[in-house]
Amino acid sequence: MKINTVNLTLKTDKTVVEGANKVRGYIGNTFKDYPLLHNHYGNDNHLLTYPLVQYKIINGDVVILGIEEGGDVLKEISSDLNIFKLNKEYKVTEKILSEKEVDVKPSSEEKHYKFVTPWLGLNQKNYSKYNELYGWKDKKNFLNNILVGNLLSMSKGLGIIVNKRLHVKSHFEIKQVKYKSVIFNGFVGEFKVHYDIPDFFGLGKGVSHGFGTVCEIK
Repeated sequence: MKINTVNLTLKTDKTVVEGANKVRGYIGNTFKDYPLLHNHYGNDNHLLTYPLVQYKIINGDVVILGIEEGGDVLKEISSDLNIFKLNKEYKVTEKILSEKEVDVKPSSEEKHYKFVTPWLGLNQKNYSKYNELYGWKDKKNFLNNILVGNLLSMSKGLGIIVNKRLHVKSHFEIKQVKYKSVIFNGFVGEFKVHYDIPDFFGLGKGVSHGFGTVCEIK
């Protein structure tokens, strides 16, 4: 399935040291009339779908991914993004906006990916199950199945039909991260799967906050 994306990279006068959640909060508050930017409507009703605007910090730069309507919103507000007031104040010195159509679908070819930001694969429920597993093979299979579930959830949120069984091969390492003021065990590393995932798409929990960002290894 072809999907329109907009990737907006914002270079600033100094390296951004705060997390992507801070950028999300600032932009969401600055442009409150665009629900896709903060992923909820009034009365704290959240948009229960795959986030169409995703914020990331990559190598100290702000990178914002817009998918379909989310891309249209990014193009509308990009000219007004000239400063970030986070814990520090950052001035935007360069804006790089690229728009392209990408494939998101199961693939006949096995693709190789890495997480460029930690993947939050475990929630409260499956964290307990994960800790009850003893052998590393069991834990690895458990994580692989969760990742398949994340891919299926993304597909469903984007209206993509998956008509084949997915299998993941992976090598992950634990990296502790803070998400919504709670310490989580995140994972970094690489995986292979028969699925076309565009660069900078996110998987798992906290996607709109910058977690689980995927890039292909070519």
